[in-house]
Amino acid sequence: MKPAIRLTASATSALPRWVLLAICIAFASFGLFGRDPWKNEDAAGFGVMWTMAGGTSHDWLLPNLVGKYATENGPLGYWLGALCIRVFAPWVDASNASRIATGLLFCLACAFVWYSAYLLGRRPEVQPFKYAFGGEPEPRDYGRTLADGALLILLACFGLAERGHETTPQLMQFAGMAMLLYGVVRAVDKPVQGALWWGLALGIVALSSDLVQAGALLAGTLVMLVVAPRTRSHWLLVAGLPVALILSASWPILALQRYPDDAAWFLNQWIRSSVSAFSGPPGFVLHYAAKNLPLFTWPAWPLALWAWFSWAGLRRAPHIAIPLSVILPLLLLVSVQSHETNRIFMIVLPALSVLAAFALPTLKRGAINAIDWFAVLSFTILSTFVWLVWLAGMTGFPAPLARNLARLAPGFSPQFNFLSFACAVVVTLFWIGLVQWRVSRHPKVLWRSVVLSSAGTTLMWVLLMTLWLPVVNFSRTYRDVAQQISAHLPADYACISPVRLGDAQIATFAYFGKMHFSFNDDCDVILRQDTPAYGAPAAPPNYAWKLVWEGRRAADRDEQFRLYVRIDRPQTPLKRRAWRKRPD
Repeated sequence: MKPAIRLTASATSALPRWVLLAICIAFASFGLFGRDPWKNEDAAGFGVMWTMAGGTSHDWLLPNLVGKYATENGPLGYWLGALCIRVFAPWVDASNASRIATGLLFCLACAFVWYSAYLLGRRPEVQPFKYAFGGEPEPRDYGRTLADGALLILLACFGLAERGHETTPQLMQFAGMAMLLYGVVRAVDKPVQGALWWGLALGIVALSSDLVQAGALLAGTLVMLVVAPRTRSHWLLVAGLPVALILSASWPILALQRYPDDAAWFLNQWIRSSVSAFSGPPGFVLHYAAKNLPLFTWPAWPLALWAWFSWAGLRRAPHIAIPLSVILPLLLLVSVQSHETNRIFMIVLPALSVLAAFALPTLKRGAINAIDWFAVLSFTILSTFVWLVWLAGMTGFPAPLARNLARLAPGFSPQFNFLSFACAVVVTLFWIGLVQWRVSRHPKVLWRSVVLSSAGTTLMWVLLMTLWLPVVNFSRTYRDVAQQISAHLPADYACISPVRLGDAQIATFAYFGKMHFSFNDDCDVILRQDTPAYGAPAAPPNYAWKLVWEGRRAADRDEQFRLYVRIDRPQTPLKRRAWRKRPD
């Protein structure tokens, strides 16, 4: 049964392009530049890209972090970042250059989400009620309005702000997931073109993540073709699947041809990591997902759930079946993960946002007003708090906030930046103007219920990445520690053995401190992360380990680093008997 959607043409008035572009550009660009790689996954992903950019074909085909193999994901998610480092290195430092790829992939994913919702919104089964004397929206205008809504919902999701600006393989997976969704949607009306997009996207997911994710998405598509007759297209299997298989096999074949022994070991570990990442017993991480997934995907998930309920009679139609063919396999993977992580949370957002967009025509006025007022109150209060903390850091007033800031970031010295301040003022004024427009005019357009949520999320992210960026960067970078360690290294040391160091620490120490790590050799320097309870490392009789430095990041009391240098033990001289002249 189709819901009774009664809309006039005015309800589908297009969102001004400059508003949509301003929100997208502000959200995508702020937080990419002017900062260091942050702990944990952001710095680890950058380290692999940086190693590739300065390495050989061996590093490009077998991703590694300064010699430590990274077998959790395929190489495609690192290739684009490494290429950006190569291309832009003469003008931009490596960490900022790698995030150019992040911004490009994010914008690409947004475009695929918009066009997916646009194509679905033009279909005849989703059109509003036709009036006897006309006045209903045209399918093109209706589809464009739903597409604007889908993109706004995507940008409004809380968890996307930080995850969408990191240098990790998840950004390539995110773009691949949006492309895969678009391919299936396009295959409904243009089967060959859509099948090729779908196959390309499935190959991208396989090369940037693992075989389990790609297999789950393939299974979701096959189930959709069985249960949703209007989505059936044999071209997905005839044309799309061969493209996916060829693309997925290209990297393993090339790696095995160039480096047979190393590649065989790497691919074996990659497959093992893929399986072990989703081998957790059912329910092991459900508590973590139940606590974090709703917040991460807010406000997309309640709208998507409402769309599923409100379109009860058309659940096998493309606008419901296609997003679910992506959402359900990923949620299944979330439930069987071996570790508590939100990596998959981000890649479910494109399909979730498209499904959520179809809740907009069916929302009641009370629900729309509740969403709007929640956005106005929450983001206004939060943005005011951000401004007050910034003011406390700069002036010491209000005093309680200044004391809390000094306690949370000891050693941090705030400095005024006019450009950051100006950007924060502009985005705040934009928010005030948008709220005034919404409250005073009471517009009837469909996207009114999500424009404040997306603008509020953008407001908070821009304020954090302008006013709070120095203190956030101070709290999450290892630059100072790396420089301190580098200053205490012997000039002629051979290599450093890392002990209990995470990937983020190894990456940033190697990048900022120009340190040479080795994971196999017998090194003459040891860098450890431990506590005061740990003693000096054991050493053979002929040499000893000398502690030359210990310290930690000023903003982190839990981490403690110690640097040991190998020194030769003094040899005890042999005691010889005094020579005596024999008597004649």
